[in-house]
Amino acid sequence: MTGTETVVLREMRWWDIDPVLELERDLFPEDAWSRGMFWSELAHSRGPGATRRYVVAEEGDRIVGYAGLTTSGAEGDDGAAQAADVQTIAVTRDHWGTGLGSRLLTELLRAATAFECAQVMLECRVDNVRAQKLYERFGFEVIGVRRGYYQPGNVDALVMRLTGPSVSVTPGHSVNPVQGTEIHG
Repeated sequence: MTGTETVVLREMRWWDIDPVLELERDLFPEDAWSRGMFWSELAHSRGPGATRRYVVAEEGDRIVGYAGLTTSGAEGDDGAAQAADVQTIAVTRDHWGTGLGSRLLTELLRAATAFECAQVMLECRVDNVRAQKLYERFGFEVIGVRRGYYQPGNVDALVMRLTGPSVSVTPGHSVNPVQGTEIHG
C-alpha cells in the first residue's frame, strides 16, 4: 500500500484526459467514460460561469486518482438552492485504503460549498461496497435506487444524498489544498 503524503491534488486540465482515460478504462471497463465526455465536462470547469470542478491526484508524474462534480446552476425559480452531483471518483488500486478517496471527496465537497450548494447527490453501483462505505462516512444517505443505471452491465445504482455539504468538510481535516485556479476563475 502506498501512502498519500506524496500525492498532490490539482485542477484537471485537458492534457490529463489521456492518463485519466487509461485509469477509467482499467477501473470501469464496462461503463468507462469516453474522451468526449471528459472534454465536455472540462469545457464547463473554468471561468466565471463554471459549473464543474474536476481534480486529479498526482504522485510524481503519475495520475493516481481523479474526481469530478457538477452543479445544477443558479438558484431555481422556486427559490430552491442549487444542488451538486458527484460525477466520478476513481483511485488506482495500489492507492485503495490510503485515504486518497477521502481527500478527493473532501475536495468535491469544498467545491460544492464554494458553489453554494445545499445538497450533493451521487449514484453508486450497488456492488461497489468500498465506495458506499466512503460516502456513508461523509454522511451520505441512500434515498433511492436506479434500476439498470450502469450499462451495458445493467447494474443498479444507489442514489445517495448529503444535505449541507459544508458540515462534512471539517476545517482541521489534514487535506492538502488543490493546486490550480480558483473554482470561478
